[in-house]
Amino acid sequence: MHSQLSIIIAFAVYLGLMMYIGMYYYRRSKKLSDYILGGRQLGPWITSMSAEASDMSGWMLMGLPGFAYTTGISAIWIAIGLAGGTYLNWAFVSKRLRNHTEVANDSLTIPDYFKNRFHDTSKILPIISAIFIVIFFLIYTASGFVAGGKLFTTIFGLDYTTSLLITAGVVVFYTFLGGFLAVSWTDFIQGMMMFFAILVVPVTAVALMHGPFDTASLIAHEFPSGLTLFGAYPTVSALVIATISSLAWGLGYFGQPHILVRFMAISDAKELKKATHIAMTWVIISLSAAVSVGLVGHVFLSKTLLGPESETVFLVMTEQIFPTFVAGLICSAVLAAIMSTASAQLLVTASSVSQDLYRNLVHKKATDKELIFVSRAIVLLVALGSIIIALNPDSYILRMVAYAWAGFGAAFGPAILISLFWRRMTRYGCIAGIIVGGLTVLIWKQFAWFGLYEIVPAFLFSCLAILIVSLLDKKPDSLITNDFDKAQKLHIL
Repeated sequence: MHSQLSIIIAFAVYLGLMMYIGMYYYRRSKKLSDYILGGRQLGPWITSMSAEASDMSGWMLMGLPGFAYTTGISAIWIAIGLAGGTYLNWAFVSKRLRNHTEVANDSLTIPDYFKNRFHDTSKILPIISAIFIVIFFLIYTASGFVAGGKLFTTIFGLDYTTSLLITAGVVVFYTFLGGFLAVSWTDFIQGMMMFFAILVVPVTAVALMHGPFDTASLIAHEFPSGLTLFGAYPTVSALVIATISSLAWGLGYFGQPHILVRFMAISDAKELKKATHIAMTWVIISLSAAVSVGLVGHVFLSKTLLGPESETVFLVMTEQIFPTFVAGLICSAVLAAIMSTASAQLLVTASSVSQDLYRNLVHKKATDKELIFVSRAIVLLVALGSIIIALNPDSYILRMVAYAWAGFGAAFGPAILISLFWRRMTRYGCIAGIIVGGLTVLIWKQFAWFGLYEIVPAFLFSCLAILIVSLLDKKPDSLITNDFDKAQKLHIL
């Protein structure tokens, strides 16, 4: 009972702080731009840490270590793909997107940017974009709730459904009240906690096993297949497909709305260079440590974790290594990872529905107060839908994330990239790219052809659709190209 109480106190301190931040920014979110994008006032530290915390989520502390626990060091290919995608996103997309969204009528959301970038008076672009955002964020947010359910079940022995509802309740509370600034500040705190936790657990475990050399020897003896860099595959073609699929995770970054909005919200595009250095340091160290957790955990733990249970390796190691209160603080980092991404996803979905569906289809002259009310209502509805999807306790977190990640990466990634670099891209090309990319993921996932990760063909087909349709379409008019040229000049400056 005493040990449980120590962990409860640690969790309570953390959750209390998150709720306080939500209540504080509730009073400061007066305009829609404040609630959705924080008034574009983030600094480089908040921008970088909130982007990475909302990116990595519970799968970095549970899903990826669980994958490494079962497959070994070959899980590093996913980490390499993610690190590469992170760098390219910060280096080539962040500054351009910040400038283009400002020129494009100060766009607040990704669908809003598409509409303004191509002067889409028909409103087809924002409506289609918002629909795909709702579809894939329901799955993505559900993966976070699954992680929260497993967290509370593992730590406290609570019923899975009860654990699920606790996680969803806290996330909804501060997202509902505080909006973007609350989410960004909580993400900053959560990002720092995640970084500390993912480092301290494998380092301490290695020390308890008498250092890195003894640990490596133990892994070589007890888990030799785990040291195979390319994994164990029956044929060369299976190996190639698996490696490509792992590296292809990096393609997903270009289309993740909850990450891209961080670029849009920074106070000055010049600060993005500093933010890039901060983000890349965090990502490289954190992902390497996440793979280490699974590899070291395979030989450190006295029991074998099977099936979906393997994704709790970080939690089980933490319980065995640290005193209860410290373990509670470290496990709070898992909750932090879950909440940072789930809150960002809920907010992006709510802002897309209010700004891109409600305003375009229901009430074109809606006031900011009305749209904030609609956004908060959507937070509740999307959370409810995600809870329903997450009710199965045997769900794999990494599989759910992979599905949603591919959906966003293929639907929006090519459209974002090409719209920022190609002056000739047209509205119909953008529409074709979003539809082809999104539908290819939905269809390919059902058949799993060749065992290839669905983002690979979907990203390629989306790019081809944009290029072919844009070239067949008439050239964009001068208003569109003038905006593009203006944004390009800002980028150079």
